[in-house]
Amino acid sequence: MSMINIAERHKYILDKLQEKSAVSVVDLCRELDVSAVTIRKDLKLLEDKSLLYRTHGGATTANPYTNDKPVNEKEHIRMEEKSAIGIAAANLINRDDAIIIASGTTVQALARHIQPKGQLTVITGALNVSLELLRHTNIEVIQLGGSLRNSSTSVTGPYAERVLADFSCSKLFLGVDGIDLEFGFTTTHIMEAHLNQKMIATAQKTIVLADSSKFGKRGFGRICGVEDVDEIITDKGIAAHIVKQLEDAGVKVTIV
Repeated sequence: MSMINIAERHKYILDKLQEKSAVSVVDLCRELDVSAVTIRKDLKLLEDKSLLYRTHGGATTANPYTNDKPVNEKEHIRMEEKSAIGIAAANLINRDDAIIIASGTTVQALARHIQPKGQLTVITGALNVSLELLRHTNIEVIQLGGSLRNSSTSVTGPYAERVLADFSCSKLFLGVDGIDLEFGFTTTHIMEAHLNQKMIATAQKTIVLADSSKFGKRGFGRICGVEDVDEIITDKGIAAHIVKQLEDAGVKVTIV
């Protein structure tokens, strides 16, 4: 196959992508009997023509980068999956627990389904989460202060980070915009990523709530690596090989 020309290589790559939705440089080198440099040049040319998106080590047909959509738009995306994830997460809250709930519409679904046992304490920077919890008389909400982001209705910045240093919580329920097994967990906003890092340091256990569409995506701000997360709650759309990689890395995967 080493004698094939550039047009034939490009057709082979696009056919593979149509079949599998993702390809790796290593596999293409072996199958086409050409160097990694040649394949990377091919992928760049095809990306320039908007025929694929390059990723670390390969290419995909899906845009791997996330956009900062307003929370009221996100709320109506994959509602059933988010609701099921929220219910499963709510079942992990213990009597008289003290937890952190980060920002996002998936963790808002958690807040909507919480039925507290005893007195629950919740620290959050997200106004939509606080408003969901205010209807419960046995939930004490500690609202973090700081600069309010319009798109997420959540706060970021040094004021919020400083307050977290005074607390210790059993669990952090974290929403993310992207999960890439090599790059880690990400959000579209660097200041939010920084606040999330402080939340991870404050909690004994970090539980990520993310529907399966978040896998293979990257946001601008890196929150943490796979090794920093204890559990992921997601839906049945997650690929089996991703579940295995996560479990091999010591992450519990709960599929709803």
